[in-house]
Amino acid sequence: METKRVLVVGGTGYLGQHVLLSLSRIKDSAPYDLAFTYHSNSNLLEPLLDAIPHSHAFHVDLATGDGFQSIASKFGQPHVVVNCAALSVPRVCEKDPDAAMSINVPCSLVNWLSSFEERDTLLIHLSTDQVYEGVKSFYKEEDETVPVNVYGKSKVAAEQFISKTWPNYAILRSSIIFGPQTISPVQKSLPIQWIDGVLSKKEQVEFFHDEFRCPVYVKDVVTIILSLINKWIIGMQLHASIFTHKKPTCFSPTLINYTMLFTLGRT
Repeated sequence: METKRVLVVGGTGYLGQHVLLSLSRIKDSAPYDLAFTYHSNSNLLEPLLDAIPHSHAFHVDLATGDGFQSIASKFGQPHVVVNCAALSVPRVCEKDPDAAMSINVPCSLVNWLSSFEERDTLLIHLSTDQVYEGVKSFYKEEDETVPVNVYGKSKVAAEQFISKTWPNYAILRSSIIFGPQTISPVQKSLPIQWIDGVLSKKEQVEFFHDEFRCPVYVKDVVTIILSLINKWIIGMQLHASIFTHKKPTCFSPTLINYTMLFTLGRT
């Protein structure tokens, strides 16, 4: 049986690390050859490589595509690509819209996949609930996308680009992803860990009260991704689709309650 190759783009990010670790733990029952990309902080690779010793790390610049050919020559064409990479802090995207578009719209990734003779790689792409305008609740996949910030606009552009240029894809629109810490530290502030730090210092903090978001547990997202990978690997037909996480939850109570359990569980 051929070993199936899975590439996680943005493998050093929060979701990427959880995906890699979960894939490595089921390797005996589903023989995956794992690779991931990183862009910065190469000094933080060691903990991740120690945890997943048989994985391959590649430095890639998503804006230019530099590094993808190294993957082709040393790893080969992946059977599945999970794209977790993004410039995902809205205020950073507002300050540099060009960077947001060049990183969040995976032109270099899709162009690289198109360079292979066979166009049979499954592309699982992470999007966001910020593609919606936010004037109602219970959005559905078929609802019009009306983003109100640069981050959302870049993600809509990414969805449109993928759907027009790549035949095999699944796009997952998630909201705030929360859960346990990763093996290797990540640059982005994590909601649970941030709240845990604030509460442990007994500091006052203000939450927004005019929004309803749908926080999603990171391992639930990973479960969906693994299910899609498994179905594709065993030859099940997947229709090109966009999925939206739909469990409406008020941000503050959900995360504070989870943080209390998280903190108590460590003591």
